[in-house]
Amino acid sequence: MENRHFVIIRTRHTDHQFPRQDETGSENDGSEKKLTPKYNDPSQLCRVNRPLSSDAVFHIRNREYGLSNRPNFCLTDKDFVSQKLPDFVSQHLPAIIEENELPLSTVNKVFASKWLSSSQVVMGTKCNKLLVMDVNTKRLEHKTSLKSSSESIPAECPCGIHSIAINPSHTMLATGGENTNDLAIYELPDFDPLCVGEQAHKDWIFDMDWIDDGHIVTGSRDSSVALWRVDNQELSVSEKGDGPSHSIIKPCVTKPCSGAMRVRALSLSRNKRMMGVLSMNAKFHFWDIETFNQLESVDLPWRRENVCMASSEDLGVFAVGSQSYVTLIDQRQQGTSRCIPLKIPSSHGERGIRSLSFTHSMITIGTGDGRVLFYDTRAAQFLYLENGSHCELHVGDGWLRHDANYWEHFLHVRYPNAIFTHCYDQSNARLFVAGGPLPAGLYGNYAGVFC
Repeated sequence: MENRHFVIIRTRHTDHQFPRQDETGSENDGSEKKLTPKYNDPSQLCRVNRPLSSDAVFHIRNREYGLSNRPNFCLTDKDFVSQKLPDFVSQHLPAIIEENELPLSTVNKVFASKWLSSSQVVMGTKCNKLLVMDVNTKRLEHKTSLKSSSESIPAECPCGIHSIAINPSHTMLATGGENTNDLAIYELPDFDPLCVGEQAHKDWIFDMDWIDDGHIVTGSRDSSVALWRVDNQELSVSEKGDGPSHSIIKPCVTKPCSGAMRVRALSLSRNKRMMGVLSMNAKFHFWDIETFNQLESVDLPWRRENVCMASSEDLGVFAVGSQSYVTLIDQRQQGTSRCIPLKIPSSHGERGIRSLSFTHSMITIGTGDGRVLFYDTRAAQFLYLENGSHCELHVGDGWLRHDANYWEHFLHVRYPNAIFTHCYDQSNARLFVAGGPLPAGLYGNYAGVFC
């Protein structure tokens, strides 16, 4: 059993302290089947050790009956519903949700995903397909990739869609274009083509994030970051008539990320004032969003396969996933950065952490060996069940193409599906998980909803 570590790097002042461990220490028949959470038995909510409150089920029932909106609902109960109940749900939901696998036909590896609505998920694949699936009917729809102009020079060896971002008002969706080094913007909810962003990056766009409704940041494998302005009303008006189906825009500014070797991921911090940028040479870079200037760079303690990151609005921290570790980075601490290792016993393999997300104080971790794990930042430990085992979700077999490469190199070895992306719906009660086989030589996919 290996020891897996969580590390906190503090770089600016904060009164918030994270808990620390002691140093010693069925086949679809075509009919519509709505995917809803399966926690009808309230006793199931106590399967996870450390229940939040013995009255939790009572408060959940009151909220279901609408009692929490009545004037005579006591203040203590209202505080529980608005503040403590979401934490309770994030702690106990993993123990009771079940997998519903979704068929994706013959696409190759899902790298990015976002919930569009309570029933639809949008996905981007390694084979550069943009897909929308209804998780209730399992209907899969392909969206057209947006073409760049003749002035755009495509990146060599294109490797699909790595990121999808939806603006705060849910009126625009951003992802990669037909040229994987260009930015494509669609209008929601109908996926009307709006514009393609060019002349910023020479290599694949690995990640992107909206600053507000009209500005988005992209990070590329060419070690640059770019800021874009997108005005959907102005662009829509300009393209009426016999013009092209979408506009071509250029970045407001493109800057190299100093000290970075291939920008792999980026994310915005609390209040959108700071951006964290992760590079493949195990460095983490802080950027001021208001000035779009790079502030400082931090060497990560774990150097292998730093490929994913997330940020927490509640905690004001970033999380970076590598081959065997998760590193928490607190950007509010002033002075010299310092690392605080938290040793976490775990039975995980060495296939790495491939996706991360925060839900209140809970970190959800998608691994390269087909498991979803949950880490409670307040208790500074993984979620575990009453029987002492870790609370883990395991994904199904998905689909794998048995081509010549498979028969020659992978026939006698089983590779579980890596979880390259996952996301919670708006209620945080359903978890969409997707990916595919980890080896680059294998062609396949996996997608499922846990609810």
